[in-house]
Amino acid sequence: MTDASAPATSPRTGWKALDLDTRLLGMIGAFIVIAIAFDLASGGRFITPRNLFNLTIQTASVAIMATGMVFIIVTRHIDLSVGSVLATCSAVMAMTQTVIMPDWLGLGLNNPATAWVAIVFGIIAGAGIGAFHGYLVGYLTIPAFIVTLGGLLIWRNVAWYLTNGQTIGPLDDTFQLFGGINGTLGVTGSWIVGLIAAGAATWALFASRRNKIGHDFPVKPMWAEMTVIGIVVAGILGFVALLNAYEVPSRVLERRFEADGLTMPEGYTEGYGVPISIVLLILVAIVMTVIAKRTRFGRYIFATGGNPDAAELSGINTKMLTVKIFALMGVLCAISAVVASARLTNHSNDIGILDELRVIAAAVIGGTALKGGIGTIHGAIIGALIMQSLQSGMAMVGVDAPLQNIVVGSVLVLAVWIDIIYRKRTGARD
Repeated sequence: MTDASAPATSPRTGWKALDLDTRLLGMIGAFIVIAIAFDLASGGRFITPRNLFNLTIQTASVAIMATGMVFIIVTRHIDLSVGSVLATCSAVMAMTQTVIMPDWLGLGLNNPATAWVAIVFGIIAGAGIGAFHGYLVGYLTIPAFIVTLGGLLIWRNVAWYLTNGQTIGPLDDTFQLFGGINGTLGVTGSWIVGLIAAGAATWALFASRRNKIGHDFPVKPMWAEMTVIGIVVAGILGFVALLNAYEVPSRVLERRFEADGLTMPEGYTEGYGVPISIVLLILVAIVMTVIAKRTRFGRYIFATGGNPDAAELSGINTKMLTVKIFALMGVLCAISAVVASARLTNHSNDIGILDELRVIAAAVIGGTALKGGIGTIHGAIIGALIMQSLQSGMAMVGVDAPLQNIVVGSVLVLAVWIDIIYRKRTGARD
């Protein structure tokens, strides 16, 4: 006689008990393969602390926007204007720092308030543009493809007019801290943040386990839970150790000591640590993940993407939801503009060109279904990392730009094809 309350399936054993995301493992595996291949092709120059440090700061801007593109695509829309919106937000922030603050308010560059006022203005501009796009799509029912294609042309040239076509720089010193190499946590600060992150991840995993037990949901064996925690903690601390291993050039250290009227001790070294732009990306990823999984707004997004008609009949205001999603995308474009222009130390007319294609590709490679309803924030970030790894690796081994674009385009098509096969074999909904 069997117990009717017993689970219908037998408990998993071995590595299956870990219940790891096979899609996530596949993307991580793809990144590892790409890194090893380019390292061999470049004579060991790809997998180095310096190159991987540069790779992270180059990925940050696109990855931040890719998290927002997940929501856009999940709701069966598209945004072709993100690169141009980034340019407009960058222009607004650059003009705020170099014209509005000094000339209108009498506060010069590098005033303690300058960078923060500029960032607020940029975010307001991005949110306004995004909300306007959302209104056209949600309330006037103009297809998002057309609205954002128009936005691609409009906002790129609005940015040009805001700056009279000039490169604006250098930017505020505090503002430049968000760019990467000009702003890092240092070795000690990076270890502190890494340990805090490892502790937070451990707590989150145990809290999830307690929540499942409290609702009588099946959980992993304790050894499997501890193994997953060990993998996560090792990944976080290994990432910190890798970035800490990239040392500041001695000539830079010497100039720093000379500026303070000191002599640099013989044999003194110092690591860069984790870039502030990466900390910003991690914070964005956490917030977007919480929105997607823990809020009503997030549930409405995925419900609308899964079945728009059913969502509207169930009482979801899909029109206002569209406005909110595009406004959020605009905010993320502004944050990306901070990272991108700070890394360049100026605003230039070509900032963000082709970013719309990179962002969409990152989301799709990361597993976001173009038919809507399915997508993850961490997948989009790894997709952005894979895209940047391909471009950086090909540039390192001397592949010319046209062939780079051919390869990236081919990888995008291949990723979608693999995703289709994966969904058919696993029974996932298209």
